Amino acid sequence: MSKMMKRIAVAALLLTAAPPALAAEAPVVQVEQGRVSGVVSGDVAAFKGIPFAAPPVGPLRWRPPQPAAAWAGVRSGAEYGADCMQKPLPGDAAPLGVAPAEDCLYLNVWAPADTVKPGAKRPVMVWIYGGGFVNGGSSPAVYDGSNFARDGVVLVSFNYRVGRFGFFAHPALVAEAGQGPVGNYGYLDQLAALQWVKRNITAFGGDPDNVTIFGESAGGISVHTLLTSPMAKGLFNRGIVQSGAGRERILPTPPLHADGDAPSAEKSGLAYAAQHDITDTGAAGLAALRALPAEAVVDGLNMATMNVPTYSGPMVDGAVVRYSAPVPAYAAGAGADVPVMVGATGADGFFFGGSLDDVLAPFGADKDKALALFDPDGSRDVKLIGHRVAGAFMFIEPARETARLLSAHKSPVYLFRYSYVAESMRKEWWGTPHATEIPFVFDTVKARYGDALTAADAAAAKAAHAYWVAFAKTGKPEPQGLPAWTPFKAGQDERLMDFGTKGPVLEVDPMKDRLDLAQKVVEQRTKAASN
Repeated sequence: MSKMMKRIAVAALLLTAAPPALAAEAPVVQVEQGRVSGVVSGDVAAFKGIPFAAPPVGPLRWRPPQPAAAWAGVRSGAEYGADCMQKPLPGDAAPLGVAPAEDCLYLNVWAPADTVKPGAKRPVMVWIYGGGFVNGGSSPAVYDGSNFARDGVVLVSFNYRVGRFGFFAHPALVAEAGQGPVGNYGYLDQLAALQWVKRNITAFGGDPDNVTIFGESAGGISVHTLLTSPMAKGLFNRGIVQSGAGRERILPTPPLHADGDAPSAEKSGLAYAAQHDITDTGAAGLAALRALPAEAVVDGLNMATMNVPTYSGPMVDGAVVRYSAPVPAYAAGAGADVPVMVGATGADGFFFGGSLDDVLAPFGADKDKALALFDPDGSRDVKLIGHRVAGAFMFIEPARETARLLSAHKSPVYLFRYSYVAESMRKEWWGTPHATEIPFVFDTVKARYGDALTAADAAAAKAAHAYWVAFAKTGKPEPQGLPAWTPFKAGQDERLMDFGTKGPVLEVDPMKDRLDLAQKVVEQRTKAASN
């Protein structure tokens, strides 16, 4: 462990050992719907389960989010609201803390307890969870925002509809919507939450003009979407994309409509309706769809079962989503000119099996070169090589390409890679898997690793967390006492910040040659598809 990391480790252990402060009187804030009380723990005030939109049930199923109703008296903010309806994924590293339900459009706020008042102008961070757009919620313990609040940030998390509740198209819905948005209800929920934050966060001591959105996996893809959507203009001031991919192959985004045999979200919706013997494409069919039990809408869908013809996922609707993927959107100049952090984990990606020949097939005539790059030790371990190749294509190269494209903006972009592995997992993991950076970013590693947590793990969390906080405060990831992180400049300074066992290190990408080869394959594939 470096001297710097040892100092951080000592500080982390001292903070962990500090006794909790006595509970203070519950603060009450006024939001647009009414008053809500929070719970104070030490120097943090938490307000949970605040409705930011009306329950999307009954006639509001598959409609854009509607305003939440006002309430009388003081609403308790002591408990999370329900996460959105889904079939939870067994073994999820971020298990839901509450039972899911269709009535789920709630958000949570953590704020420094001494500045829960208008005028404090604390920086605001808004978290968007992942889960492949079919799983996830705001209640997992690793998403607790207390440590952001302790460091002077107002942290907001919220729920958005997932699965068919969040992403569903059908001719009857198109007809009902008229000229309004249709299909991407989960994204519309995200926009509604950000609009609520813009209107109400002052009451919690937050600055509505200093908002950073950040998300991982599907949440990272969501940040990409918000960065490129005209409907999100003015709702945030910077963004952080964690394992948000960027190329078109990670989560296909079909068009809302398509002629002939081409896939479309509308065709997936029709196939789902037919599965339930609903063939009418007018108002009667829509009424029948809305009358289906919530469990029938879920229909067993989760991250392990999502690749079915009766589910489309997010779609190109021409309103919220105008491009099939973030990279072509940025290439077309569609990205918001705001400071951005973008990156992935060191062992990101998913390998779904196959032979070594299958793994190397995409590289064509360069397969021998690919084998040398992705298997430098000559192990010929198909699972290991396949995972490295998948990670390069799915998440790591797209993050670099995103940084290259965004570096043309006036606002800075910062590229990172999270490669620290918790000490208790080093015999099990060959690298840092997808999503495992989250408890380090939130500094909630105790909730993730429990008694297996080490001083080095705690130090790694303090360091990563400090960079995210600094970025939220100033738009520059420059925490005091930690290594400087200079902006990424395509073709000039393409160094990234690696969060590894030696602490944060700004370095030339050690995966550069692998990513260059992956990029070559992607560009050849794109060129062939356009001819």
